[in-house]
Amino acid sequence: MNLIVHHWDTDGITSTALLVKALNLDDFTNMTSEIGEFRFDERIWGAIERAERLYVLDFNVPGEVERVKVPTLFIDHHSQPRIENPLVEQVNPSLEGSYYPSCSLVVSERFNLFNAWTALGAIGDIGERAFGLEWVKRLLEGEGLSKEESLRLVELMDSNYIAMDREGVEEAVKVLLSNPLKELLDYEPWVRKAEAIRESIEEAISGVEERNGFAFVRFESSYNIISKVARKLVWEMNYSGAVVINRNFHGKAQLYFRISPETVEKIDMKALIERVKKTGANAGGKREVLGCVCERGKVDEVLKLIEEQLGW
Repeated sequence: MNLIVHHWDTDGITSTALLVKALNLDDFTNMTSEIGEFRFDERIWGAIERAERLYVLDFNVPGEVERVKVPTLFIDHHSQPRIENPLVEQVNPSLEGSYYPSCSLVVSERFNLFNAWTALGAIGDIGERAFGLEWVKRLLEGEGLSKEESLRLVELMDSNYIAMDREGVEEAVKVLLSNPLKELLDYEPWVRKAEAIRESIEEAISGVEERNGFAFVRFESSYNIISKVARKLVWEMNYSGAVVINRNFHGKAQLYFRISPETVEKIDMKALIERVKKTGANAGGKREVLGCVCERGKVDEVLKLIEEQLGW
């Protein structure tokens, strides 16, 4: 069995679809983790034991990948250390200091397969800035997709993880492989989720507080909207960065810290992520993003590290 473990967002879903198509995989199982958790749970480890080959896409879990005992192709674009496990082939341009906007682009370059899925992965990760990339515009034009349609498709695919629908995320890969993109604009299961999520995001943003050009938001929600709230604050409302906390997310706390492109050089996000990990929080990210899940009583400790970084 070919097992693919991927991130739960649009970039993870499109990267998986690209891999399946590029390798013409008929026999594959795709899985995502417990949404919000950067680790392999028992369900995934059990599947790995039965797998002949493992693929890990857009999922920044180098510590987990070090432990696998089957041949593995690990493709990513997040900041991470080099893997020592001899069974793992690690493909990640960030190891050589190159920035890639999405894992979908890394997968496409690896297998020389580019289509609108490649572009949607980038839009999912960097938002409207992706439309400033010529290759994104070219791939979307090839599919006849407008900017508005592309953004909507990302919103619809992401609705699965935001609604904490792990099964929906995994099914999304096959939905994407089996349907023309334009038809998915009216895919009812995704449309229903997306509308409910929009309302929740607007409610969270209504409580924003500004601190030295940065946005600070705290709320409680059962939806996994934390990254969407941060992106909207930075990409659409033009804050230098956003610190967003969901204090009660299914009994846990979430914290998401995103900075604008103009602020990237001023903050050592990699070092900050490592400091957060030392608190015991489950954390990951890349040069413009830090995300973590922790016990509700620990989130203030994590927040303090970010406040020290920002001089609040």
